[in-house]
Amino acid sequence: MSSSAIVSVSGLGKRYLIRHEQKERYLALRDVLAQGVRHFGRKLLLRSTPGAGGRAFEEFWALRDVSFEIEEGARVGIIGRNGAGKSTLLKLISRVTEPTAGSISLRGRVASLLEIGTGFHPELSGRENIFLNGVILGMTRNEVQRKFDEIVAFAEIDKFLDTPVKRFSNGMYMRLAFAVVAHLEPEILLVDEVLAVGDAQFQKKCLGKMEEVGKKGRTILFVSHNMNAIEQLCTSAILLERGRVQSVSTQVASVVEQYLLDPSNQIEVCWQNQGNDFVSDWFTPIRIYLADQQGQVLQGSFRNDEHVTVNIEVDVTQPAPDLQLGYGLLDERDQLIYWSCYTDGPEQDWPKVYKGRQTLQSRLPGRLLNEGRYRLELLAALYNRAWLCEPGHQAPGISFRVEGGLSESPYWMIRRPGVLAPVISWQVISGT
Repeated sequence: MSSSAIVSVSGLGKRYLIRHEQKERYLALRDVLAQGVRHFGRKLLLRSTPGAGGRAFEEFWALRDVSFEIEEGARVGIIGRNGAGKSTLLKLISRVTEPTAGSISLRGRVASLLEIGTGFHPELSGRENIFLNGVILGMTRNEVQRKFDEIVAFAEIDKFLDTPVKRFSNGMYMRLAFAVVAHLEPEILLVDEVLAVGDAQFQKKCLGKMEEVGKKGRTILFVSHNMNAIEQLCTSAILLERGRVQSVSTQVASVVEQYLLDPSNQIEVCWQNQGNDFVSDWFTPIRIYLADQQGQVLQGSFRNDEHVTVNIEVDVTQPAPDLQLGYGLLDERDQLIYWSCYTDGPEQDWPKVYKGRQTLQSRLPGRLLNEGRYRLELLAALYNRAWLCEPGHQAPGISFRVEGGLSESPYWMIRRPGVLAPVISWQVISGT
């Protein structure tokens, strides 16, 4: 462990044994007695024969050969798919569970927020649980008393301070739990994805507090699927995949990009009319896809601030002055966000659509879409006459996901309220 490191992890591994046992639907008394004899015999066999009965168990390594060091004052984002081992890593560092292999060295007190209300007693009031939780975290009564008013103000539960926490909502539980952990000045703060249960305003408040704590020199390990929060809050990032470290870097954006480009995160961003299912007398759609600045077909999620083009390849049979071609954009709830056609602007600016195969290309506006999943569907119609392909009505299309890059503003570390997240310039005009 280097002299400047506050957390050092070496060869860390955590193994679980998953037992597989065939369940019987109905058990008579004789079956229960027979099952007890079998279990007793299995115990004797396991004691006398090393490795016997191994077929009933499966080894699962949640973490394996994990090594890294964290400098004092660093704000580290830990990212990866579900099941990558992120929460297991925090549990090992916080001593909730012991490692199967390897070692962890820490300098300083550790406070963790891994589950809602961990360490709270449901029968005690909010006031009593603040002191109880503080003691569990290793603080003295005087330390808790000194921070008490700040904790209550941050949690916004002053009206319910003397109410048993079993009557708290999840949001109230979360606010109080985070307030206690964040205000009791641990040297190392561990925060899991539990912030996802709060509303947008509360999430912003918590992220702002973590940034404030980090700037005071305390060390934060933050697990989240919110890439925008990771990029804005963290000074370094660790990418886990199937229990192993894939990347550790102070270049947070590059680690996030590596995660987003993981083939397991990819979704359908290219449609091809392989069976000629969509054919009309005027045109045949060939392909719909998104491309980056180099013209390469996108294979994964992209950031809000990336330059992305929408490409619609078609074979026009009969050019017509009233032929409308474009796309409709829908959110993950299939709500239409907007339509766009190549005839949106002044007539003199319309691109020339000719007979034969061609690609209509437009820019997907950057700094517009919020984080989330979207579907882009083909729009084709004869103006004021007939739909050929109507978005939202089984039209061919593609799906994609926007993650990160919302804004450089310190106030927008998380997904913004609403469907869109535009960055709009403002100015102050002097009064007259």
